[in-house]
Amino acid sequence: MLNVFCLFLLRRGALVAVLFVAMSSAASAADCGESGAGFDAWLQRFKAKAAAQGVSPAVISSALAGISYDPTVVRLDRSQRSFKLSFEEFYARRVGAGLMRRGQSLMRTHQATLARIEQRFGVPPQILIAIWGLETNYGADSSGKYSILRSLATLAYDCRRSEFFTAHLLDALRILQRGDLTLAQMRGGWAGEIGHTQFLPSGYYKYAVDFDGDGRRDLERSVADMLASTANFLKGHGWQAGQGWEPGSANYAVLKEWNRAEVYQRTIAVMASRLREGP
Repeated sequence: MLNVFCLFLLRRGALVAVLFVAMSSAASAADCGESGAGFDAWLQRFKAKAAAQGVSPAVISSALAGISYDPTVVRLDRSQRSFKLSFEEFYARRVGAGLMRRGQSLMRTHQATLARIEQRFGVPPQILIAIWGLETNYGADSSGKYSILRSLATLAYDCRRSEFFTAHLLDALRILQRGDLTLAQMRGGWAGEIGHTQFLPSGYYKYAVDFDGDGRRDLERSVADMLASTANFLKGHGWQAGQGWEPGSANYAVLKEWNRAEVYQRTIAVMASRLREGP
């Protein structure tokens, strides 16, 4: 009889465990979604989370009013193919003679600013110009086509990288609260990138600097702020002043913190080296 009773308890315990796992899975599923069906309910929960983390009700209300799920952003997130190219293919596609000539010209135009940035952060002009050119063709492709907040909310709700983009959405609200950008200026790339060197909001919030002294960290309209902030990001991730950036070096590893794709790291490094060599 005792053995039968113990077996009953074991089976009952297993059933409770299964139910607990099922309930936990359901709760986790409620925190993200594979379609827009649960987006509005998720957004209400996110607003409560933002308020609990110190974002003001006024910012939450104005920033997220009317925000809707954007299926185009989800489709773009699932169809990135350029990083699957070989280095030679990627470099040829992204770095042409025109980009190099423009980069050389911009290094001359902003020579004094770049020198001050290198003195303060230790990052040479060629690296900053290469990143600027690769990210947005020196601002020519920084059109602000997408609502940053809508894109981030969509990606934070989507199950693929929910935690990652939830953190960026919270920091986008903090950028607004700090006064760096207005709500109308919160437009950028489809994944929430901001400015000429395409900072995601958490990087913007942590590393953006007011290098031109106007009281605002503006990475879209101030070349000084944008380049200095990019240098500050690299320094903050371990850039070593006066050292090279060839593969295998510490500085080459820092470039991975800018972009995880090895083909992109190598393209920054090679473009910067060719900029250093001159026309």
